[in-house]
Amino acid sequence: MQLIDDLLKAPNLRELLDELENTWQAEQRRRHQFWADVDEGKKAEFILGEIIYHSPVYGRHWMASSNINRWLLPYVYENRLGRVGYEKVMVRMTRNDYEPDICFWKKEKADQFEQKQSAFPPPDFVVEILSDSTRDRDYGIKMTDYALHGVQEYWIVDVEHETVEQYLLNGNVFELAQKLKDGTLESEVISGFRMGIRDIFTPA
Repeated sequence: MQLIDDLLKAPNLRELLDELENTWQAEQRRRHQFWADVDEGKKAEFILGEIIYHSPVYGRHWMASSNINRWLLPYVYENRLGRVGYEKVMVRMTRNDYEPDICFWKKEKADQFEQKQSAFPPPDFVVEILSDSTRDRDYGIKMTDYALHGVQEYWIVDVEHETVEQYLLNGNVFELAQKLKDGTLESEVISGFRMGIRDIFTPA
């Protein structure tokens, strides 16, 4: 990476490393306090050293999430494929803590979960539903972080334009597989799971 190459060439490398370490330690103290103070009744994430609180969602966001879960939950559990998380399920990465709109872990990971566990490892599949306040993060830090932590498939649902983008992991970056406004979308990670695009945006 160019950033690391530039850092290694810096004559004040020691001072820069000390500054980075001090910044990291301060951030981790804030993160541990976030873990201690987290409220189950509020959706909150810890991203790049900041606590992000989420406002209540609009009806179209809630409808899209409910419609996906209406198809996804029974399919996963009837076929014993793993576990589905949604809303306030905390996913812990190396630096950040997220609460994806919808996520899925394959059975081999999910079987290790405990009843009183409050934070979970990176999922195999994630869905984020765009809003004005989350768009930059969903396309930015979250997309980068999910890929670096091995999330195999990432759907971005745009409720305003009624489209779904399917991204698949290639190495440690996501590549756009398809963007659909109609037709059927089939998951690569959740074996056999498919749903119509219009079913996501149409009231049940």
